[in-house]
Amino acid sequence: MIVLGIETATLQVGCALGGHEGVLASFHAARGRRHAEVLTPAIEFVCAQAQVSMNEIGAVAVDIGPGLFTGLRVGVATAKAMAQALRVPVIGLSSLDLLAYPVRYTRRLIACVIDARRGEVFAALYRQVPGGVQRVSEPMVTTAAELASELMARREEFLLVGDGAIRYAESFAHLSEVEKATVGHAYPSAAALVELAQPRVQREQFVQPWELEPLYLRQADADINWDRRLVPNQPPA
Repeated sequence: MIVLGIETATLQVGCALGGHEGVLASFHAARGRRHAEVLTPAIEFVCAQAQVSMNEIGAVAVDIGPGLFTGLRVGVATAKAMAQALRVPVIGLSSLDLLAYPVRYTRRLIACVIDARRGEVFAALYRQVPGGVQRVSEPMVTTAAELASELMARREEFLLVGDGAIRYAESFAHLSEVEKATVGHAYPSAAALVELAQPRVQREQFVQPWELEPLYLRQADADINWDRRLVPNQPPA
């Protein structure tokens, strides 16, 4: 079965096509934050490169977050619309899982760190297991400094991946047992999304399009600003 992967959880927009034989074509771009404008032409591009027609797609996989609110909304909405139009099921995968998978061969504990803006990061920890990685902590929203303190307390060797690890590099600079991955591992990959979706396709671990929900971990900036406007000014103490 051919799977279309849609990745928009971060600054990078990506899509890929693949089946049991591997990834057939992929596209990634990380400039301009124009997710809505870039995604549809990118899907058409990978279909043309892979010589796959839309009616050959058997499932749609999408990154459900955590990540940037606007990007997630574009990706999940597109995945739902395409799955409904093609009458195929969908698979939702975590952006943090997608960051960990390409570095699954390391023996270090993997810390996946996504820039959440407002001085915060989305993060989760992973460990190598036969055939891949296993998450050993729940996805969380925290500050880079708090995450660095948690890593120090564990007294293990770590590999840091994700754009949050790059943006807040100074918060991790004092940790002697931490290695930072290259910029090639800054963003979740649509190719990894397709690869990780394949075992779920074989086990038929699908959801229907209307059941798919993004994993935000916190309110959107617009909602937070609106909530603040609703709180009356407090008199001075």
